[in-house]
Amino acid sequence: METATLKLVYTLLCDDVRVEMGNKISLMGIFQNIMVETLPVSLIKFAVVNHWEGNGRHETEVRILSPDRANLVVTSQPTEVELATGGFTDNVSFFVNVVFPDAGTYWVQTVANTKLIDEFPLIVTDQASLNAMQPADEISETIN
Repeated sequence: METATLKLVYTLLCDDVRVEMGNKISLMGIFQNIMVETLPVSLIKFAVVNHWEGNGRHETEVRILSPDRANLVVTSQPTEVELATGGFTDNVSFFVNVVFPDAGTYWVQTVANTKLIDEFPLIVTDQASLNAMQPADEISETIN
């Protein structure tokens, strides 16, 4: 999760981000999956927050890929971050009116200097998909 002079410490998904007094950021509605009544779903607004450490100038972007990784659902504009030696920064990418047409595991990718730095799954599901899953009490357990 790093290049020679840049390290991605963490990535968070949330509904919104505000900059407060003292240049502090407030994150609202942190989430890791999207569960809705019916699909497709259009998210009016959400944000991806990347916390970086390192030094130098770097160009970053965030991409979300379809479950088959064949289609780009959305991508941020490339953003330049500049860090003093030993510095850190938070980069926030806002997305509006993003449509997730189907249930599945989408992929959130963070790119720096045109290299894939990290990716993680974003599970999108609806009530019909949840109902089709096996009830938890019918799943066998393995005891070690």
